[in-house]
Amino acid sequence: MSSSLVGKLETDVEIKAPASKFHEIFRHKPHHISNVSSDFIQGCELHEGEWGTVGSVIYWKYFHDGKPRVAKELVEAIDDENNSITFKILEGDLMEHYKSFKATLKCIPKGEGSVIHWTLEYEKLHDEIIDPHTMIQFASDLSKDLQKSLVEA
Repeated sequence: MSSSLVGKLETDVEIKAPASKFHEIFRHKPHHISNVSSDFIQGCELHEGEWGTVGSVIYWKYFHDGKPRVAKELVEAIDDENNSITFKILEGDLMEHYKSFKATLKCIPKGEGSVIHWTLEYEKLHDEIIDPHTMIQFASDLSKDLQKSLVEA
């Protein structure tokens, strides 16, 4: 396997909302994200398990790169102490280009707000696939959009 197929992208997003609130919505209430950030997320349904538990499967409808997209993902890990969650993509548009794809978000308290650290780990299907820079930008933009409702809450 070519090492150029495996990659990792990371970004930090400073938001005004507390880390605990950001972690809480992604852990226990991801289905509420489409209510407050509908430009990014159009829907979120639980397919297996229970909200907020490792092993549950969530189906997302989202808008990325100018097109409606879907993803079915497994909640692979939750660390409440460090406010982090790891999702593994099982099916959907991303899997047309990637053999594997994981997204981890870690919410780090900073003053009255927080820093959201996103990590994308992936393996491309072949060398012609570009790194998912637009997806890490999507995560960053979603974080900034979502903070508005979390600060008001």
